[in-house]
Amino acid sequence: MKTVNILVLYYSRSGSTWELAKLIAEGVERVSGATAVLRTVPNISSVAEAVENSIPTDGPPYAEYSDLATCDGLALGSPTRFGNMAAPLKYFLDGSVGEWLSGSLSGKPASVFSSTGSLHGGQESTLLSMMIPLLHHGMVICGLPYSNPELSETATGGTPYGVTHLAGSKGNLPISTEEKKLALAQGQRLAEIALALKK
Repeated sequence: MKTVNILVLYYSRSGSTWELAKLIAEGVERVSGATAVLRTVPNISSVAEAVENSIPTDGPPYAEYSDLATCDGLALGSPTRFGNMAAPLKYFLDGSVGEWLSGSLSGKPASVFSSTGSLHGGQESTLLSMMIPLLHHGMVICGLPYSNPELSETATGGTPYGVTHLAGSKGNLPISTEEKKLALAQGQRLAEIALALKK
């Protein structure tokens, strides 16, 4: 039987994107033969590169570039920063030139997810911005089809580009029922596609 490892790589400041990451990982592991590998990235500073300890105080370990090379699929998540991905995640991706040169991600499936403080706070543009480096790596982008009825029913987050969460201006709104179902579906779909594509 084929097996796949799906890297769920995210940055989270207030915990909302982390909550989505856990749901996506749960969706991945609903697929027989699929394992989710949760990783995060350290915060960065505008005046210094290293501002965090080498080991996080809680949650998953920090990602290494070898995690990209060895995964069979990637779910990439970030809160919105002015309609774009957060700088710590962008910083990590900017350092993935070795993986780009080797083509280690080429042909592997990828999906994206995000959280915002306001309903129109750049959810879709953030997801699209996260797809760009993945396309440069040659990855196959997997969105959420409208066969997921929650896309038509949600009043909070959720897009065909990937699941999103409306966290509220204080970052304390819980994951809605529709957001949860979409996150689980996204993880499951990514794992199924990774299995189908694995040679």
